[in-house]
Amino acid sequence: MCRNIKTLFNFDPPATEDEIKAASLQFVRKLSGFNQPSKANEEAFRQAVDEVTAAAEKLLSSLVTNSPQRSREAEIERARIRSVKRFGPKEG
Repeated sequence: MCRNIKTLFNFDPPATEDEIKAASLQFVRKLSGFNQPSKANEEAFRQAVDEVTAAAEKLLSSLVTNSPQRSREAEIERARIRSVKRFGPKEG
C-alpha cells in the first residue's frame, strides 16, 4: 500500500479534515495511477476523492478502541528513529 498514507485513528488531537482529505487524495492517486488527472478525468477524480474522504470520515467517527490515544509527537519521533535505522543519519 502507499507509504504516504498515514494512520489517522486514535490520535490526540484527532485527525483534521485536511489530513483525511490528503490521505484520500493519495489513495485515489495510487488507485488511478494519476498524480494529476487529465481534463477528461478531472471530474471523476475529484468525485472519487470526495467519496473516499466521506467514507474515511465515517469510518474514523465510528471506530472504537480501549487503547490510550497516541501522541503525534511520539509517533513522529518513532518514525524518525526507524528512518535513521533504515537509511542512516542525515548528513549536512
